[in-house]
Amino acid sequence: MGPRDLTSGVTASGRRMSEQWAASVTGGRPRVVGGERPASVRKRLVAAFALSVVTLVAVAAVAVALAVRFQECGGGDEEEEAGGPPGTDRPSGGRGERVSAAEEEEPWRRSRLPDAVRPRHYDLNVAVHMDNFTFSGDVGIDVECLKATRFIVLHADRLEVSSVAVTAKRPGGGAVRVQRHFAFPANQMLVLVLHRELRASRTYRLDVTFEAAIEDELLGFFRSSYGLGGQRRYLAVTQFSPTHARKAFPCFDEPAFKATFSLSLRHHARYTSLSNMPALEDAAGEDAAGEDGWTTRRFARTPPMSTYYLAWAVCDFASRETSTEGGVTIRLLARPDAIASGAGDYALHITKRLLAFYQDFFKVAYALPKLDLLAVPKHPYAAMENWGLSVFVEQKILLDAQVSSASYQMELTMVVVHEICHQWFGDLVTPLWWEDVWLKEGFAHYFEYVGTDFLFPKWNMEKQRFLTDVLHEVMLLDGLSSSHPISQEVRDAADIDRVFDWIAYKKGAALIRMLANVMGQRLFRKGLNDYLLSHMYGNAARDDLWKKLSEAMRSEGRDIDVGAVMDRWTLQMGYPVVTISKNPAGQLATRYISVSQEHFLYGQDGGRGNSSFQWQVPLTVAVGNGSRVSSETLIWIHNKTESHVMSEMDDKTWLLGNINQTGYFRVNYDLQNWKLLIEQLHADPQVISVANRAGLIDDAFNLARAGYLPQGVPLQLMAYLPEEASFLPWHAASRALYQLDKLLDRTDDYNLFSDYVLKQVATRYHQMGWPSNAVNGEGGVLQAAYQTEELQRELIMLACSFGNKQCHRQAVAYISDWISSNKNRIPPNIRDVVYCTGVSLMDEDVWEFIWMKFHSSNAVSEKKILLEALTCSDNAFLLNRLLNLSLTSELVAEQDAIDVIIHVGRNPRGRNLAWRFFRDKWDVLDARYGEALFMNSKLISGVTEFLNTEKELDELKEFIRSSGEGAGPAMPRALEIVKGNVRWHRLHRRHLYQWLRKGPVRRSPPGDVSLAA
Repeated sequence: MGPRDLTSGVTASGRRMSEQWAASVTGGRPRVVGGERPASVRKRLVAAFALSVVTLVAVAAVAVALAVRFQECGGGDEEEEAGGPPGTDRPSGGRGERVSAAEEEEPWRRSRLPDAVRPRHYDLNVAVHMDNFTFSGDVGIDVECLKATRFIVLHADRLEVSSVAVTAKRPGGGAVRVQRHFAFPANQMLVLVLHRELRASRTYRLDVTFEAAIEDELLGFFRSSYGLGGQRRYLAVTQFSPTHARKAFPCFDEPAFKATFSLSLRHHARYTSLSNMPALEDAAGEDAAGEDGWTTRRFARTPPMSTYYLAWAVCDFASRETSTEGGVTIRLLARPDAIASGAGDYALHITKRLLAFYQDFFKVAYALPKLDLLAVPKHPYAAMENWGLSVFVEQKILLDAQVSSASYQMELTMVVVHEICHQWFGDLVTPLWWEDVWLKEGFAHYFEYVGTDFLFPKWNMEKQRFLTDVLHEVMLLDGLSSSHPISQEVRDAADIDRVFDWIAYKKGAALIRMLANVMGQRLFRKGLNDYLLSHMYGNAARDDLWKKLSEAMRSEGRDIDVGAVMDRWTLQMGYPVVTISKNPAGQLATRYISVSQEHFLYGQDGGRGNSSFQWQVPLTVAVGNGSRVSSETLIWIHNKTESHVMSEMDDKTWLLGNINQTGYFRVNYDLQNWKLLIEQLHADPQVISVANRAGLIDDAFNLARAGYLPQGVPLQLMAYLPEEASFLPWHAASRALYQLDKLLDRTDDYNLFSDYVLKQVATRYHQMGWPSNAVNGEGGVLQAAYQTEELQRELIMLACSFGNKQCHRQAVAYISDWISSNKNRIPPNIRDVVYCTGVSLMDEDVWEFIWMKFHSSNAVSEKKILLEALTCSDNAFLLNRLLNLSLTSELVAEQDAIDVIIHVGRNPRGRNLAWRFFRDKWDVLDARYGEALFMNSKLISGVTEFLNTEKELDELKEFIRSSGEGAGPAMPRALEIVKGNVRWHRLHRRHLYQWLRKGPVRRSPPGDVSLAA
């Protein structure tokens, strides 16, 4: 049965009033008294009775008229504008909790849409007025009634709704009277109260007309601009994910309400328009206001899809196109000058290859006849995977081969790979609800590395760069007590925004990678194929994925309940630290190892995290000695502590866990095993795989930071780096060293640390030297020895950052040559390092030169590193000037202003300036970025992660108390990180400096490695 029949506008007191009316009318009837009466009495009684009847009828008529009038008027306009039916109680919070009686009667009070009706098709017509940045439209929605109801509740936000109508879609159906409609802003809903119930199993047509502004805030239907030939040109584009389609048209804006869409766009003919599907026709003519030169473009009907994947754009861009062997048209649209320069050709080329790759990998064809890639000047995210119309911010899709570095090309490549994967995981099969957003984001993030390996096998991304850029990075976040499960309950709109974080993206990717390695690639691909085929054009939840992967395993006799294993990883926050040791307490033979697991947490100083947390851990273990390492053994760890049989071991045999870092956990050892591993790295690092060398560095540093190991262990381990010839361990070491650097860079003994780093870097830095000045054309970049280029860049960055004099001289020479010759001969792969070093060492004129080049450059990759270089100055006046200029959108794009503030904060000379600027401008920053998912979180964490004094901690607490309580989970996480920084100084800084004063032991004989402190 549907919601209780409730007439809009009748309050609780109003219903009691109606009951009193009925009681008074009923109570007014005379009782019939038995016995005969004289005739006169009877006449008087008859007359009195007749009068009473007339009075009763009159009173009843008045009561009914008043009730109807009360229903229709709804108590006045003022209450309607307040956001709900007049006289009803306001929402009392607790949205998304158990449905209350009021929510049953008034379903618009729930944070989720009711399930009485669901959309099947939208006919959407939008007129776009670029002259005054407004739009108007009408939408006809075919809805199916699933339960009898008198209410139609859908989403609308910031829309002026001018008319609504409902008709029955059946022969002779006719109109359904809408008693009234109103907005309920608390839940961004539009409510229609009908005169009679809609009947279950029947279809109806809902028609709504509306209008709104084309906003300048990067969400919904927003505007952007660019300069060309001295003119400012405008475009308008949509960003509907996760909950912003409702800003552009009334709709059922939840993922499960999939429907088909037929869209038409009307705009001035000097613009073009595009949407998810190909255009059917263009009809030139006059618009309703009589203005000439307008055109209407109609687009083909979409397959069933969620509202947040609908997209359109109105712009004057140019395009390039190609097509696949299967006939799919691929276009890239961008500023005319970017297209003319060929900046979009690279992305177009790899997209064609990627569509073929994914179709082969998933064994499911791409579902649409075309795919457009739209490069826009500003966007809240790197990109958005709208089905058939993916939108990218220019920096993530336009490549100028003359000035772009290999690292920039790698980043751009991975963004494109990510978005194309979403055409299957997200667009074709959509998570049922936001709690499982990692089902699409985790897969797309994992396939960034798999797909990039397909394009460029020599880059070896999935087996190497994935470790430092995904696994190590997300474990920093997931080791905090403020972390959360990857699948978390989502109740209201604020919760939806919070699930889009690196836990969903990066932890999701890491867990998928772990599962793929346990299953094996063939069975993993089989399970994914079944999952996509079973749920295509529909929705799915995590249990649907686990079911298909379990079926794939059982098809080959491997009876593993994937859901039972993975629920521990997805429904619990954090991850375990697995400790492996030989011969526990000398009680067992040397073939046994002891394995224990516990919840890893920073800030516990080696103590326990949540003792109730337990995981099913697929632990791979190998044993080794000075010359060889055994093949790995897979051990499933189910309990807190277990013993397992291994091959024979002696005192010189070391254990190594989590082979190639395929598992999502840290590995610790007893101190003797750490000594043996360190001795192996110093003697012959190649015996241990490159992935495990990087893993040992990352685990040792983070175990020490959390108090599980002495501070000397990671520092002694890294003393082998002069022998390291591979990029990945250096990259892992660099990330760890920068984590320490931000803790130490304002301490009195900082030179001890910087000298230690320079000693590790010096030998390899001088061996590798600086790159030649050869320009990286497309072929040069693609075919280059990527790992060698990146290692060279990493060493130069470490050398210049920590004060190597020769590195400084080389950087200054490059900048001086550029200024004197006006020819930039700096190799693209190290321009960011050289620019930053030059600005930090040279005078104000160099800063002004870089500022001028930033404004004159048309290459988006070059503009990015020029802007970041300006933050490297030691001049407080220039840094303050840059901070203030960053909020002028005509000078600095809105998405880039965040990077300016963060990078000033990374500069020890600018840290206090950025922190003060952040607090002073918080209202402006929060208004600009508050709704944009990652942006606010990125800003908060970027500015606060470098704070590490008691004074700064107190300032952060005060700021949160006075201003930042509404900023979501980013603030509590920032507070925990800063508390951890302060705690580290109190507990560990002295021990670290003690070890540095003593220095590392080089090539020590067995047993002489010092791990103290």
